[in-house]
Amino acid sequence: MLVSMSAVVLLGLLIWFLLRIRYLRLPDVLISGVFGFLLAATGAAPLVQSALTGLSAFLGQLRF
Repeated sequence: MLVSMSAVVLLGLLIWFLLRIRYLRLPDVLISGVFGFLLAATGAAPLVQSALTGLSAFLGQLRF
């Protein structure tokens, strides 16, 4: 749950920044949000969740 909340916050900040510099318009954000909600209701949701979990585990192992 902590990783998904971090991803939501990060993506929310990215969307806010893109809206702020006028690179992304409000309809684009709404379409992306609706797509995300529809994707979460499909059979692809577990695959997306496991990919995000694997990516976060990989990034967690990186040491700088």
